[in-house]
Amino acid sequence: MKKILRTVAFGMLFAVGVMQAQVVVRIGPPPPVRHEVIPVAPGPRYVWTGGYYRFNGRAYVWVPGHYVIPPGRYTVWVPGHWVARQGGYIWIAGHWR
Repeated sequence: MKKILRTVAFGMLFAVGVMQAQVVVRIGPPPPVRHEVIPVAPGPRYVWTGGYYRFNGRAYVWVPGHYVIPPGRYTVWVPGHWVARQGGYIWIAGHWR
């Protein structure tokens, strides 16, 4: 019985976490992406991940781009972007593919 209750409790916590993963912003579209001046890479393996606007609960805030080392040799950075959905906008986070 305890095992079942733990499983149900974990499932509920997981479901709440998944539900919170997507925030719909209803204040209007994000500003156009800024044109960044990309500095020289700090090394040959570094990849530039461009900046983006995030929503801080009241307004869109610019997060500047930066260089990172990819997690694998043949991985490619897919930039994040805002998508119009459900009467607002949701953020699709950037990721490695």
